[in-house]
Amino acid sequence: MAAGVSVKLGSLSSRTSLSLALRRKTSPAGVSVRRAASGGTVDSRQDEKFCLELVRSRDYDGFVSSLLLPEEARRSSLALRAFNVELAQVKDSVSQKTIGLMRMQFWKTAIEEIYRDEPPNQPVTTELWRAVKKHYLTKRWQRLKIQPEHNEKDLDDRAYRNLQELETYSENTQSSLIYLLLECLGLKNVHADHAASHIGKAQGITTCLRATPYHSSRRKVYLPMDVCMLHGASQEDFIRGSQEQNVRDVVYDIASQAHVHLQHARSFSDNVPAAATPAFLQTVVLEDYLQRVRRADFDVFHPSLRNRNPLLPVQLYLRSWKKTY
Repeated sequence: MAAGVSVKLGSLSSRTSLSLALRRKTSPAGVSVRRAASGGTVDSRQDEKFCLELVRSRDYDGFVSSLLLPEEARRSSLALRAFNVELAQVKDSVSQKTIGLMRMQFWKTAIEEIYRDEPPNQPVTTELWRAVKKHYLTKRWQRLKIQPEHNEKDLDDRAYRNLQELETYSENTQSSLIYLLLECLGLKNVHADHAASHIGKAQGITTCLRATPYHSSRRKVYLPMDVCMLHGASQEDFIRGSQEQNVRDVVYDIASQAHVHLQHARSFSDNVPAAATPAFLQTVVLEDYLQRVRRADFDVFHPSLRNRNPLLPVQLYLRSWKKTY
């Protein structure tokens, strides 16, 4: 079934089936700042391929979701997701906060230059510029991702004070991406926007949970402090990979909040245009993780959560075909 969806690059003359795309193993390409001539076919293909490979290697679920978008929105979706990856990599790739803030400033300046029709000489910014020109993407949603307070939060390595702070951060980062995907699809609908808001919050909360084992291995914990304090769970409990009931209770409360947002998003489904549903495919990924963590009795460190669900691409395809979320 999934073989019918293809990746199209540059002149759109080459077709790579989804099944082949999923099987390929790639590694992130190094970023080199260079000039991609806005009218050059070769450079255009290289920029598109760079974004595709970056998203494939660092945001696989988002990569598969992008392949299932309508053709006119697929390339722009990959550019937007590549931008998200670049921002996320700043936190993981720098050891000094000052350097991280400088890199964030580069992306903030890049957004301003893109909207002045002067994109910097870098593959992701060039692809973003093309997406902005093609779909008239709203500048506000791009800027929300790199607000100074978000930069400070990302680079401070401190936990969220409470669930509300995590939700606000998720709205400004994850929901903003979905708003932009809706614009790529040519959709302006208040019900779709409401659904996007809740899906983005659910995604941010779920991502925080999913990343807990990785962060804990680096002696970092970002889970909301109010929930941890409520159940008497310390950061050291998570760093040790504790499976005690109070740690599970923290995970249960946070996962439940993500589930509530998914339910709220689906409460708008009767009024959301079917054309908007491709932007909401990540609900499949969120639902899959929340179900698996529930089956693991909310042990966020359970071995069953380490591996990706091999059936997820098929589930994404089926949800895309049904035009539901």
